[in-house]
Amino acid sequence: MLRLYKVCHRLSLLPLLPLCPSPPKPRRFASARTPSRRRKAPSRHAARLKSTMTSAASRLANLAPLNSVVAENVGGGSNDSVSSTNELFDEEEALGGNYKLPPPEIRDIVDAPPVPALSFSPQRDKILFLKRRALPPLEEIARPEEKLAGFRIDGKYNTRSRMSFYTGIGIHQLMPDGRLGPEKEVHGFPDGAKINFVTWSLDGRHLSFSVRVDEEGSDSTRLLFRSPAVYLNAVFDNFVWVDNSSLLVCTIPSSRGDPPTRPLVPSGPKIQSNEQKNVVQVRTFQDLLKDEYDEDLFDYYSTSQLVLASLHGTVKEIGRPAVYTSIDPSPDEKYILINSLHRPYSFIVPCGRFPRKVEVWRTDGQFVRELCDLPLAEDIPIAFNSVRKGMRFINWREDKPSTLYWAETQDDGDAKVEVSPRDIIYSQPAEPLEGEQPEILHKLDLRYGGISWYDDSLALVYESWYKTRRTRTWVISPGSKDASPRILFDRSSEDVYSDPGSPMTRRTSTGTYVIAKIKKQNDDNTYILLNGTGATPEGNIPFLDLFDINTGSKERIWESDKDKYYETVVALMSDQNEGDLHLDQLKILTSKESKTENTQYYIQIWPDKKPCQITTFPHPYPQLASLKKEMIRYHRKDGVQLTATLYLPPGYDPSKDGSLPCLVWSYPGEFKTKDAAGQVRGSPNEFPGIGATSALLWLARRFAILSGPTIPIIGEGDEEANDRYVEQLVESAEAAVEEVIRRGVAHPSKIAVGGHSYGAFMTANLLAHAPHLFCCGIARSGAYNRTLTPFGFQNEDRTLWEATNTYIEISPFMSANKIKKPILLIHGEEDNNPGTLTLQSDRFFNALKGHGALCRLVILPYESHGYAARESIMHVLWETDRWLQKYCVPNSSKVNAELNECKDEVGKGLQNSESKVAATSGGGGPELAEHEYEGFHSVPRSLLW
Repeated sequence: MLRLYKVCHRLSLLPLLPLCPSPPKPRRFASARTPSRRRKAPSRHAARLKSTMTSAASRLANLAPLNSVVAENVGGGSNDSVSSTNELFDEEEALGGNYKLPPPEIRDIVDAPPVPALSFSPQRDKILFLKRRALPPLEEIARPEEKLAGFRIDGKYNTRSRMSFYTGIGIHQLMPDGRLGPEKEVHGFPDGAKINFVTWSLDGRHLSFSVRVDEEGSDSTRLLFRSPAVYLNAVFDNFVWVDNSSLLVCTIPSSRGDPPTRPLVPSGPKIQSNEQKNVVQVRTFQDLLKDEYDEDLFDYYSTSQLVLASLHGTVKEIGRPAVYTSIDPSPDEKYILINSLHRPYSFIVPCGRFPRKVEVWRTDGQFVRELCDLPLAEDIPIAFNSVRKGMRFINWREDKPSTLYWAETQDDGDAKVEVSPRDIIYSQPAEPLEGEQPEILHKLDLRYGGISWYDDSLALVYESWYKTRRTRTWVISPGSKDASPRILFDRSSEDVYSDPGSPMTRRTSTGTYVIAKIKKQNDDNTYILLNGTGATPEGNIPFLDLFDINTGSKERIWESDKDKYYETVVALMSDQNEGDLHLDQLKILTSKESKTENTQYYIQIWPDKKPCQITTFPHPYPQLASLKKEMIRYHRKDGVQLTATLYLPPGYDPSKDGSLPCLVWSYPGEFKTKDAAGQVRGSPNEFPGIGATSALLWLARRFAILSGPTIPIIGEGDEEANDRYVEQLVESAEAAVEEVIRRGVAHPSKIAVGGHSYGAFMTANLLAHAPHLFCCGIARSGAYNRTLTPFGFQNEDRTLWEATNTYIEISPFMSANKIKKPILLIHGEEDNNPGTLTLQSDRFFNALKGHGALCRLVILPYESHGYAARESIMHVLWETDRWLQKYCVPNSSKVNAELNECKDEVGKGLQNSESKVAATSGGGGPELAEHEYEGFHSVPRSLLW
């Protein structure tokens, strides 16, 4: 059952009460998404995705949205590695069956308890500490699930499958001076309760959340719905605060019976037709509907009855059951924006492209009007910046009581069509007067990317275009027809050095977020706060600028420590009062970390700006606290500057330890210019976060780790990046390998390469086309045959028939006969990522085996594109460590023998020096003789020791 609870508290925190659940139907287990709900944190638009707030949010995973907390995916990152001892573990090192455990030095790091997530009340006077657990057991991931229309659904709880959760809630009072009061823990959950979708009421006095349970709670809790027959449906949206005392909830219709059963005998053949000769090109989506039975099953699980529930106990059904995907109350609490899906469904695209109806209702459920009914969108072109026809991004204006705005394409959604304007932004009241037409707010020649609102005098509009990497920010005055829009920023999205930052937003009394305007004493100018990553050639130095919106002048009022620490502005904390904010009363939340100190959070209050620390999270892996980290710079032979982060194990002494085995872990990226590709991203002072499958785990096994060496694939002007993919990939890898050898930290015959997803694609290509660089490879969840993704992949939007040679040449499957170095392939059996079907690894392994390659394929039952279960992750680590110990760190006598075989080719001086390196470091690679120095002329021999 999925039950919905509420916590009631005033200044002193009162015990919890409950809310609504969901029922035990056919069994499944769940995967969560961020629920779309009112009073959410400010929207992040496409043109602002590179902003400080976004980069901070992605990096600081333990900070939840400031007014709502949602489940996060457990485990399953897309980047990282594995471990073990030399051969197989003893009996006690097995998890059961054939699942193995990595050595204790890796296992202990992965099993360390995670720090809690944080959520601040709307009034910024309380903080939730949301407790989390370590990795889930395989039995949870293995629960049955329905794969429908691009989703995976847990039928038992009627929610997304594989859903993470919180295990407990602690509440702290945040004192005016920034100190934290003692924690008061919320009690009354049933044993083993799984908490999700935590949200504050608008006034911060109540807290709602769902709890997945199989039994009723204790007598210290009660459910919002008194009836035991009312359950939460969380397949799409789940519940939202309408006002301070009522919630609109998606529930399972009371009339719903048992799920449909698949007929023993089909009613007929499965038929798809294109007799109208429509051009329909789609990428390789997975988990799609397959037949009429799947359509019925999708309707069964996704159909909701909307219920308006009061905290006082009243319950009212509103509207008819439908597939509601989002419910969004207007700021004045009078209307609800309702999105729903309907038939006809599709067997070739996920539900995001199904026919969609958008309506306006009053809060009591009375229908007001239909905004649009968009048809099935199977024919969206694959070119980047192509979109659906009709109204898009329909939202409430955050600065108005009940005014809607949206964008409409003027190019039929096809990015290849040249037209001006390309997008038009419209606005209209929820209930327009008879004959009142939508107002045109702004016309754009690039693709619309969102709006930040303040009021009728100020809004910022964002547009961008991928092909040229151009991004623009416009200043408009929505309430003035006389004020001409003007461009505030016009730049390349790739040029991180020129990024001015993103405007900080403040919460209003209605729960929306608007641009924060700042007042300076004795100054009537209009200022906003720009929060930036501060990319520089020395690394990121985040900043907060006071920016005059009219003159463009800036004043830096806060900046990160450049020497030892990496600090970011996470959120504005002084927005609980109405009106403009005064600079001398500014209050912000910042994070602070260093190479050896994990992230902590601070409150800073103007004018003295003295940081007050509010968290004291313990170091997550103290055994690696003294690791060495350095951001290094080097150049590839075409002059492009490359960067990487070099990690060395604790206590490493180059004079005593010599060179080390090295693991290179990376992921390529596309660029339009060499200058942008060469810019430095990241900070040398960031704390080295180590995920459950991170390559950094091998620091505990005395490896050097070259993390994220930039692999830019550049297509300048009219050139497409992938036309020179292999050439640029090899040049980037050669430069990285040359640099770690030059520094003396990596043994030239003991350098392994690995990656996940597109990084796995990179790994296979490097072993095929640069066998002289690496002794072995680890490729996880990759795609290796691009003819199986014929309508585009990654950032390639040409089809197989438009760029046949490119598709063939960059597919490592086509070069399987060239791969002579050991390669470990790992893939989740239930991979749901477009393009990376498990079939990719199956076929690639067979191709390798057919040419006698040294290879191994590991398929992880029940795992998706990222790996989640503890058994799976531990086994991945065991497999990878076994591979590295066997093929990257062999005994030195064999290396010396193979070096002697290379004597005539590499010269006596090189052979002698290499013997010294092998003796000091304890070994080299078994594949040295055949390829190790072939074609490696870009490395001066003097750098090889």
